[in-house]
This record gives sequence, structure tokens and C-alpha cells, in this order.
Amino acid sequence: ELTQLYRDLRHQDLPHDEALRLTLARVLVSPRFLYRMEIPQAGVASTPVSDLELANRLSYFLWSSAPDQELREAALQGALRDPHVLVAQAQRMLKDDRVRRLAREFGTGWLHIHGFDTHDEKSEALFPTFKDLRGAMHEESIRFFAHLFRADCPVEDIIDSDYTFVNQALAGHYGLTELNFQDAEEWKRVEGVRRFGRGGVLTQASTLSQQSGASRTSPILRGNWISEVILGEKLPRPPKDVPLLPESEGTDQLTMRQIVEKHTQDPKCRSCHRRIDPYGFSLESFDAIGRYRAKDASGRDVDTQTRTMDGVELEGVDGLRRYLLQDRHDAFVRQFCRKLLGYALGRAVQLSDYPLIDDMMKRL
Repeated sequence: ELTQLYRDLRHQDLPHDEALRLTLARVLVSPRFLYRMEIPQAGVASTPVSDLELANRLSYFLWSSAPDQELREAALQGALRDPHVLVAQAQRMLKDDRVRRLAREFGTGWLHIHGFDTHDEKSEALFPTFKDLRGAMHEESIRFFAHLFRADCPVEDIIDSDYTFVNQALAGHYGLTELNFQDAEEWKRVEGVRRFGRGGVLTQASTLSQQSGASRTSPILRGNWISEVILGEKLPRPPKDVPLLPESEGTDQLTMRQIVEKHTQDPKCRSCHRRIDPYGFSLESFDAIGRYRAKDASGRDVDTQTRTMDGVELEGVDGLRRYLLQDRHDAFVRQFCRKLLGYALGRAVQLSDYPLIDDMMKRL
């Protein structure tokens, strides 16, 4: 087919170079080049994928790459059909350094920070250190998820861990001044970070920065992120005529929280903001690049005490953690299972997948 395409192009009086270029383009846009194709068996009934397709699924799930020789041989021998062999292969692969790709592709993708190391939407005048730190912020999240998978940590660690990973620059950003580093490239796992206001993805500088404006925090963005990304809630799109908020915290006599509360008095907006704003208010002790603070950019006290729509009192990030892991635990775990399953299968989760998600939650 490709040879015939080239000949047809030459018959149209195209020179060799151009005909070859168009033939190569035909290869590069082919679905069989771009996607991992699976060949269904004859008939309309559901059938298992082949042994090699199963190996492909497992390898691209955990490593974002093709199966290695050991996994391929297990597939060729038909051994992957044995659940014990399949589990053993998965456990072997999770110990490999290539599981970092699962952390990067799934973990940062789920949290909406994929590619954060190139984030360039912060005010350099207000946050001159951000560009030099964004790579380390992104790396912290990748190392956190890689450790979570390698060490088989509880899923609650995503919210409630008392450890994180920092290099010298990020440790300074977080106020972890008692740490000693041999050089700027060294990374350390640090325990006991809750006393510094850290621990889990809620307090990582990458997520806090991503869900903030260029010059200020955004309780609305952070609250919406908690609701949709962490809890899996579906929220309607905001009305088109919503007035804009100030671009900077220092341009109004009110605090950012007071501005948001005033902004959301509109009945058209109130139903959603009653749900999301308390989550964002509880994170106001972190500025737009994730630094801990007691006062905002204008020197006013930061208020992190709030109440959720279902009547639970929250005080800062510790209160938000307790709420997510006690009052909303099932919603958080279901969202994790749903996102992990969708990533593993490379497609959106469907209604027919819900029984499997229920089983995943019970096993987890």
C-alpha cells in the first residue's frame, strides 16, 4: 500500500523527495503507528485479549513502554493467564526504576500538574524565585508517587503522609532549614513534615501553585480542584457574565477571602461556591507559589477557619485532611480507583466498569 502510494505520487510528477516525505507522513498518521491496536476475536461476544496484548497492557500501564524480555516470554508461554504469575510480574515491575513513568504520567496527570516544570504563568516581579523552583516542585510530586507505588503505601498517604521529598532549594522554600545537603542535586526523603504544614499532595508547591493566579492565591481554583480532581464531583460550568476578581491581593481593602465571599453572593453562583470555596479557604495559609504564610501580601491576617456545605467545621489544611479522610473517605478512594482504572485501560471509565470499581474499593 505504501509502495503504491509512492508510485501514485511520482506519477503526479512529484519529485522523489516530496513523494517520500508524503509517504512517510502517511505512516506517521496511521492509527496502527499511533495506537496500540488490539485485534478482537470473531463474533460479538466479549473475549479476553491475547497473551501479548495482556503483556502490552500491563507494561504500558506501569512503565509507559513495551514489555521487557521477561514479561514477553511469560506471555509467549501463556503463563500470564495464571493470576499468581500476573501479580508476580506486576510486583517485579513496580520495583523497577521505570515505575517513575507511572508516577509522572498517572500521578501528575491526575493532579493536573503534568509538565509543571515548564509552568510560566507567575509574576516574576512578585515571585522571582519561582522559575528556578518549578522543576524541583514538579520533581517532588513525581518522587512522591513513585515512592507510593514502589513501597505499596496506603492510598491515604496521598492526602495524609508525614513525609515528602526535597532538594536543597525546595527545602529552603518550605522552611526546612535544619536539613544538610551535599550539593544542589541531592534529594532527600524527609519525615515529620506535618509540623511544617506539609505532607501529601494538598501541600505540595506544584498543586498549590498550579491552582493559583499569576499574582495571588485563588480559593475558587483550589476549591474546585479538591471537588473535581480529588473527590470526583461534577460541577456545572460558571455563568458567562461572572465578574473578574482582582489580579493581585494588594489592590483591594478586603482580603482575598472577603473578596471571594462577596463575589459569590450572586444566587446564580452560590450553589457551587458553597461547595468549593470552603476547601479553598482552608488552604489560604499557602501563597500563590506554595509558601506557608500567616499574613497575605498586604500584611493582613489569613483566615483559614471555615465550614463545609455539609456543616463540618474546618481549620486550615489539617482540618481539610481530616474531612477528606473521615467524612469523604469513600469519595476520595472511589476517585482514585476510577482514575487509576481509566489510566490503566487508556480510555474513559464507563458505566459497565462500576462493578469493577466497587470491587477495587473493597480490596483496597
